[in-house]
Amino acid sequence: MASMLKLNCRALLFDMDGVLINSTPAAARVWKRWASERGFDPKQVVSMMAQGRPSITTIRELLPNGDHLGESREVERREMEDLAGVAAFPGARQVLSRLPTQLWALVTSSTKLLAEVRLRAAGLPVPKFQVTGSDVVNGKPHPEPFLKAAALLGFPSEQCIVVEDTPAGIQAGKAAGARVLALRTTTPEPELQAAGPDWLVADCSAIRVADASTEKGISLLVQVQPLT
Repeated sequence: MASMLKLNCRALLFDMDGVLINSTPAAARVWKRWASERGFDPKQVVSMMAQGRPSITTIRELLPNGDHLGESREVERREMEDLAGVAAFPGARQVLSRLPTQLWALVTSSTKLLAEVRLRAAGLPVPKFQVTGSDVVNGKPHPEPFLKAAALLGFPSEQCIVVEDTPAGIQAGKAAGARVLALRTTTPEPELQAAGPDWLVADCSAIRVADASTEKGISLLVQVQPLT
């Protein structure tokens, strides 16, 4: 049974795909086509991409001797062109509209260009602070993306709450020392729980910003699911 919980933090660090934006069908179409053209099992490749890692990580694993940057640019081009069905998840627009720009950051494995294209397609604001796959050496599940985002905002990562939907993202947030709010939007619940989030909710519609200011930080009311 869900219960209402009050959470306080200095800043929120949001993943994008699967958290703010539903881009899963569009991404699956692109990766299925790419995999088929290169002789890979499309279902296996899509499953690898669903883990929330940078595209180039998957490409390196599948094509160890290939043109990794060239392949990554081609995938990015296709993803920027295929925006059919890309939309904001329930509650995402309402949550972001209540947050001062200095108190939240986007932390995504997508490239900067792809992130901005998808945000605009979904009708969401392009944030002032963002860490994309283009900005880090080590992608999720390494803590670097969230550590860098917290530093951009000027807060210790321990004072931030990460909002994620994949095990890799949850692990990255926990490794950075942040608390993690996991969403049940894209990943089976047992896999989310195994990654060790602090709380589990349905989607952004379960999150309400009760108060937010640069002086006092953020106060959230969250309808959480029990962790078993």
